[in-house]
Amino acid sequence: MALRRPGAVWARSVAGTRVLEGAGLLALTAFSLLIRSAELGTHFWIDEGLSIGIANRPIQDIPGILLQDGSPPLYYMLLHVWMSIVGDGVAATHWLSLITALLCVPVGFWAGSTLVDRRTGWIVAALFALCPFLTAYAQETRMYSLVVLLGLITCTCFLHAYIFGHRGYRWGFGVSLAILLYTHNWTYFLGVALVLVTFLSWLAKPKASPERRTLLRDAVTGYGVAVLLYLPWIPSFVSQYLHTGAPWAQAPTFHTLVHSPDLLLGGFAGTVAVLLAAGFGLNALANSGRLERRVLVPALVLLAVLPIVIAWLLSQASPAWATRYLAIGVPPMLLMAAFGLRRAGGLGIVALVLIAVMWGTTGAPSSKSNVHYVATTLGADLHRGDIVMSTQPEQTSVLAYYLPRNLDLTFATPFGIQKDTGITDWRDGAAHFDRTGVDTQLIPLLKNMRVGQQILLIKPIISVPARWKAPWTSRVRDRSMEYRGVMIGDPSLELLTIVPTNYGSNAGPNPVQGYLFKKVHE
Repeated sequence: MALRRPGAVWARSVAGTRVLEGAGLLALTAFSLLIRSAELGTHFWIDEGLSIGIANRPIQDIPGILLQDGSPPLYYMLLHVWMSIVGDGVAATHWLSLITALLCVPVGFWAGSTLVDRRTGWIVAALFALCPFLTAYAQETRMYSLVVLLGLITCTCFLHAYIFGHRGYRWGFGVSLAILLYTHNWTYFLGVALVLVTFLSWLAKPKASPERRTLLRDAVTGYGVAVLLYLPWIPSFVSQYLHTGAPWAQAPTFHTLVHSPDLLLGGFAGTVAVLLAAGFGLNALANSGRLERRVLVPALVLLAVLPIVIAWLLSQASPAWATRYLAIGVPPMLLMAAFGLRRAGGLGIVALVLIAVMWGTTGAPSSKSNVHYVATTLGADLHRGDIVMSTQPEQTSVLAYYLPRNLDLTFATPFGIQKDTGITDWRDGAAHFDRTGVDTQLIPLLKNMRVGQQILLIKPIISVPARWKAPWTSRVRDRSMEYRGVMIGDPSLELLTIVPTNYGSNAGPNPVQGYLFKKVHE
């Protein structure tokens, strides 16, 4: 009998391996879908209402309107297209985030496989399939799962181009970095880390060597592509930086910095499991060669740590810290963990099993706000032409989403009547608050109400006053107390109902309370 040709055997073996890999990735993605779809119907909170409000306008108007918001335009434009196909329902819009989160699984396999080997690819894919941070934001109508996906692509292309010398990836790096900049402004913090690591890689090469000159040319190409593509948005970003910022944020404490990995890695236990095993493996990797010791391991650590540290440091002077913004740190953190787990031997296997058990049983929040409950409960008692007053301006979009849309309601905030309920104007927010007051906004509004007309006051429930000390939130707190006092004390108004009435010390995340008044006489 004739023996089979070696080439045919090899080709069939490769084909069989590819089929098995495809089936494995499909199974891993399916499991990720299972754990990341349990809360697809969880009702919107403030930020998601703003996402819908911004994305609902004509797509060409989105970049301009974002001068009031402070965000880049890419996600909202994608959401606009998505909603034009599937609608603006809660689960429908959550699916966009879920799909981008699920794409991290095959992209993670590609990243690990091309950077190291297929075993690393499986580790990266598993980490992104189970990561609790990504599980939470895969079920939220915001850009954070997209940030993770784009960050993974950017970091992978960067390591290929500027650490391993695979020059073709410099183009992918430039394009993906630009797209990431158009998605979230914290990309700047990752960008600083990327530049520093590029410089580190340049220093590691022999002086006056062709390798240094090649790396320098490749860096100019990659970063140049990113700058050229991002250039049209720079004037808008400068305006946002000068006038919007994050006036609702407080300076994070050192405790917040130290425990920030817990937010990405599923709590303190997850952080310990990942960092101990990964640290052991990275030490072994550093001892395996000159490139690994002088460039690769420091690069992985710096990319994982520096964006978070830089954000924390800058937030001491100009607070802009939020847990959800840490999405930019997820890709380099998980890539560093995967490299370490791959080289940690038996310890890495044990750690990976523990991580899979912990992360695979961690779901997304089942409640983000009680706005839906308050709006649907009190919305049934509203009449055509009634007024909705939100003392927290940024709640207006989600209130407009959930309150009856056929009643021609008038929405107002401490800034006056809101003709556009889809956007919150954050420009010079604290100063804007200070230019208004009860005498100039609320009292004239109440005087102009007709007898029989109703006004629904929506105010935040402030259970932890320490969280309401930022420039914006402290003014919301004070204005809420003033508005409530004036309206309850106004003899022309009758208080009809309050929702909720009993909430105790645990009112849930981002809670509000509604007071429905009726004008009974002039």
